[in-house]
Order: sequence, then structure tokens, then C-alpha cells
Amino acid sequence: MAAVLRTVNRALLLLTGLCLIGAGLAALVAALDLPRRWGFAMPSGWSWRAPHDVLLAHADRTQWRAEGWWWPVVIGSLSLLVLLSLWWLLAQLRRRRLAEVLVNSGDGVGAQLRGRAMEEVVAAEAESLPGVDRARVSLTGRRNQPRLGLGLLVTPQAAPDDVVRRLRTEAVEHARASAGLDALPAEARLRATKHPAERVS
Repeated sequence: MAAVLRTVNRALLLLTGLCLIGAGLAALVAALDLPRRWGFAMPSGWSWRAPHDVLLAHADRTQWRAEGWWWPVVIGSLSLLVLLSLWWLLAQLRRRRLAEVLVNSGDGVGAQLRGRAMEEVVAAEAESLPGVDRARVSLTGRRNQPRLGLGLLVTPQAAPDDVVRRLRTEAVEHARASAGLDALPAEARLRATKHPAERVS
């Protein structure tokens, strides 16, 4: 699902960019009256040729209204556009956390570990590290190739390099070993807690 969503986002970005570039070039050509100045002809049926012209003339906007297929096509197209937009929006907002992780039990059968349980264990162990005030963990990726995303709130006195080292060798490594995974990639984001200024007398 994530790969499909990335492809859709890139395609929409590319399509939007091409439309904006095309509209900008068309507006520039018409506003500067380039067809008359440079002596080239615009495509047949193109109404935006000079600075005083509009993109769609009245005849262009109303020529299909008398046709029986016009309004069903318009309504159907707009409805489809709304449904696709809602699907895209919900896909962006949907949590992409893994519901379960496949655990290699060594007997060829395997087991399933709840993703939320793994997140809670890693978060609890991360919060037990010196200098870590709070930890939030999210499990993404695929069931047999999960990835960890960690957000750590560290105290001002914490040493970030020591926190990251112990996080990797303890919390992340323990989770990887307990799930029987060959690798457990993790990305940690550290943020310092705010504290009031101290008065020195």
C-alpha cells in the first residue's frame, strides 16, 4: 500500500507540475502577444492568442450543453474526482503502522507478534535509558521486514551519542533478537525537553 501511495503521490505531483507549467506558458504567450510579434500560429481552435483574449470563450463553454451526454459526463467526472480525492486524503491520514510482525521461531512454523506490543516494549526500554524522558515508537514496513521509527524526548543533560549508542545496542537489538529478525532498521529523532532558565546568584 505504501509503495502504491508513493507512486500515486509522485504521479499527481508530476501531473500538477506539468499542468501549471503549461498554463503558465500559455498565459505568458498570450500576455506578451508572442504569436503576432514572432509570427507563429497557435493550434487551430485555440482561443487564447492575444492579451485581451480569454482561455475559454463563451462559445467554447456552452457548445456542448445541448448534447444529451454532456451533463452525465460532467457529473460523473466530478463525482469520480471527488471520490479519488477522498481516497487520496484518507490514504495520507491513515496510520501506516504494522499490525503484526512475523517472528522466526526456528521450527519452520513461525509466529505472529502484535505490532503494538513490540512498540510498547521498545518504548519502555528506551525510556529506561539514562537521559531519555519520553519515547514514542512506530513500527512500519512489511511483516517480515519491519522498521522502527523512534521519537525521543531527552533531558538537557543527556549525551546524544551515548543515548543513540545504547538505544541501538540495547532496545533495538533486544527487539530484533526477540523477534528473530536478521535486521531491524531504526530511525531515531531526538528532541530536548524545555526547562526554565536557572538563576545564578
